[in-house]
Amino acid sequence: MTPALFSHRKHWAARFGTAPFLPMSRAEMTALGWDACDIILVTGDAYIDHPSFGMALVGRLLEAQGYRVGIIAQPDWHSAEAFRALGQPTLYFGVTAGNMDSMVNRYTSDRKSRSDDAYTPHGAPNKRPDRAVTVYAQRCREAYPGTPVIIGSIEASLRRIAHYDYWSDTVRRSVLPDSKADLLIFGNAERALLEVTERLAKGEKIADIRDIRGTGFMVGREWKPADNWLEVPSTELDTPGAIDAHVDPYAMQPSTPAPQTPEGTAPVRIIPRAARLAAKQEMRERTVIRLPDYDQVKNNPSFYAHASRVLHLESNPGNARALRQAHGERDVWLNPPPIPLSTPDMDGVYDLPYARAPHPSYGDAKIPAWEMIRFSVNIMRGCFGGCTFCSITEHEGRIIQSRSEDSVIKEIEAIRDKTPGFTGVISDLGGPTANMYRMACKSETIEKACRRLSCVFPDICDNLNTDHTPLISMYRRARTLPGIKKVLISSGLRYDLAVRSPEYIKELVQHHVGGYLKIAPEHTESGPLNKMMKPGMGAYDRFKELFEAASRSVGKKQYLIPYFIAAHPGTTLEDMLNLALWLKKHDFRLDQVQTFLPTPMALATTMYHTEKNPLKKVLGGKGESVEVVKQGRIRRLHKAFLRYHDAENWPMLREALKEMGREDLIGNSKKHLIPLFQPAGTGKRPEGARILRDVPVKGEPRVAPPASRGRPPQVPKHPLSQRRGGGKSRP
Repeated sequence: MTPALFSHRKHWAARFGTAPFLPMSRAEMTALGWDACDIILVTGDAYIDHPSFGMALVGRLLEAQGYRVGIIAQPDWHSAEAFRALGQPTLYFGVTAGNMDSMVNRYTSDRKSRSDDAYTPHGAPNKRPDRAVTVYAQRCREAYPGTPVIIGSIEASLRRIAHYDYWSDTVRRSVLPDSKADLLIFGNAERALLEVTERLAKGEKIADIRDIRGTGFMVGREWKPADNWLEVPSTELDTPGAIDAHVDPYAMQPSTPAPQTPEGTAPVRIIPRAARLAAKQEMRERTVIRLPDYDQVKNNPSFYAHASRVLHLESNPGNARALRQAHGERDVWLNPPPIPLSTPDMDGVYDLPYARAPHPSYGDAKIPAWEMIRFSVNIMRGCFGGCTFCSITEHEGRIIQSRSEDSVIKEIEAIRDKTPGFTGVISDLGGPTANMYRMACKSETIEKACRRLSCVFPDICDNLNTDHTPLISMYRRARTLPGIKKVLISSGLRYDLAVRSPEYIKELVQHHVGGYLKIAPEHTESGPLNKMMKPGMGAYDRFKELFEAASRSVGKKQYLIPYFIAAHPGTTLEDMLNLALWLKKHDFRLDQVQTFLPTPMALATTMYHTEKNPLKKVLGGKGESVEVVKQGRIRRLHKAFLRYHDAENWPMLREALKEMGREDLIGNSKKHLIPLFQPAGTGKRPEGARILRDVPVKGEPRVAPPASRGRPPQVPKHPLSQRRGGGKSRP
């Protein structure tokens, strides 16, 4: 039985009470009566005391347990001096890059520096270093040698094993040996963080804390938690073994008496199935899987894809085993993922006394990320969609963790009553996915045994509860609160789930859409969709039909805005052409276009790097190849198909269509994709440049220089996601 999150005994410093803001200076510490901080949190983001920002959430959680918590936000990393600002912590430094991976935050998908940073006052760029977790951890070591350093957040979580790094085009080591951190906390950090902190406060050494779920650390090559542990090479587990049939809760036990055993015959011992399953689970809890070592995955794409596959198969907290991976003479050891938070635990975390504002030291400075989420509410976390380009599942897990309706309503009222500038409009009630609230497997036994990578691909699992009733109830209650004029839903919508509930679509469309609703089919063709683990366009068509019918019923003109990805692994030029024809047929002219950006640990990133499909068996000569676009010019061509209406792209598209034998699509009528004429002043290219010299011709080898283009990811509404290279996280 997992203990409640707030069941730990409070630290002695609880006598100091609650700080208006967690201190960022010695003067603030003195005003609070502190002579030292127990924990100092170092972050690459500006400090905003709001649960959408990881450091605030973690800081307030630790404060609620009686610890004195200080914040060092966006320190000057060029020396250790800024890391001494609050003195030496009595327990440890907690280090995070912030709500985004620092490389995603600082660079575009063509590896150019971004001109702004949404998590910085005035959006100023260059306020954090590359690979911020590693740099900050090393500076903490320099500032106070011997003080424990714990790393977390999405950057550490998604770099916990050897991983492909797009910006250097190399396979890098785990962040643990590079940062020299004592402990890494991955995924939902609350349980692990409170347990680690309590044990350190009781005097236990951090080097002895090796049994907490959701943690990683460095150990010797022969180290095991106990002698009875079994080590299994991952190459024996490339595909999951048969899973026992699920227990039938309605099966009746036979009531007939057991037959008598003849005298002198040894009785046959019949072990009940429940006992067998319990023994099997106990064995799993004492098993560690050895992944191919760093040098192997660095030099062999098949081993890299295999390691990625095994990591994702070992992600269900109900059956995951520990993992280890050699890095030189030592191993990175990863305990199984954390147990998800219960609804009372989630409520406790979000009901903490946040100031719901930026730290006063920023004055009137505008912080774009804060401006975007200040009137939004996070109602859940986790995602069982399993989209291969998305990092939510790797960080938050597939099991949905939901707040209670009362807790959400309480936060809406706090926004209404306490947040300056509120006009009566809640900008979002959502999370990683807007409509997965309270959805879960119908059977806890099945959920713990399941090893599927997605609950909704290739189709929605029969064991998944897709009831939208709790969400509809929350929407209706929220929109009728006094002082609330409108409640918008801005988080990504899983429309293949929504079509299961026409009542939900009706509620959404009639009351919670501001004229436009953004959804993400991602593509129209089965090839890339299968590599994304996304549904076909049939679900989109059905949702569109229901959306338009609900809009008409209340006399509103509302529109769907679809998002698509260019250059995703598994996408061909023919796929992009068909998508362009679909867009033209439906009269869509996309403004913002997303080019695939490989982020650490995502399955699509594995496809991009290895050109192999980790969704299937990789080793043994049975691996499936994946067509990958790495050349900058072809990536731009994929993007150009999405913006077929832009005259700047017409010369490139004309040449491509000729290469593809589709000159019939060039002309000046409505049936053509692009016109013959070129408006003056458009479509120019550098003198001597050849637009399509990198377009693959059948029978010719492909060349793959590392280059790409793409728009900067917008700051997402949900604070914990790293979807398509953008997003935010918690430590």
